[in-house]
Parts: sequence; C-alpha cells; structure tokens
Amino acid sequence: MVSKTVVIRDEDGLHLRPAGALVGEANRFRSKIRMQYGEHELNCKSLMSLLAFPVCPGAEVTVRCEGEDEEEALRGIVEFLENLRG
Repeated sequence: MVSKTVVIRDEDGLHLRPAGALVGEANRFRSKIRMQYGEHELNCKSLMSLLAFPVCPGAEVTVRCEGEDEEEALRGIVEFLENLRG
C-alpha cells in the first residue's frame, strides 16, 4: 500500500463535476483507491461515496492505493487532485 497527503486547492472543493472526473480517473486503475478525509474513508471509484462527504476547499486528504498498479494509481490520482480547478 502507498499513500500521500494532498491539499484540495480548488476554490469549490470536490463537488459533483470534479468528483465524477475523479471516479473516471480512478477507474483507469486496478488498485483499490481510497481517500481519507477527516474521519471518513471515501472510495474514489464510487461517485456516491465521494458525494456523501463533500471535500471542502483547503482540506487535507490522504490518498491510499493498494494493488498491482498502486504506484501508478497514486501518481495519477495525486496529479489529478493537485491540478483540480473548478
């Protein structure tokens, strides 16, 4: 398992449109991809999971990937989140 903490810099946070794009990005990989937000663990491959606890602007999240392509998955998801712009 690999992980990295990222700050959500988008002024709107992780709302419907970027959450949908994140699900699309996460589904490119075989690994399990989770995001820890406060006390909540979100499944990055599930739009419903991501929308259950909307991530606010400036929030710190920890992305965790586990599986055969975990390194590549972590790089892809972290890059997506770091470049997120509403």
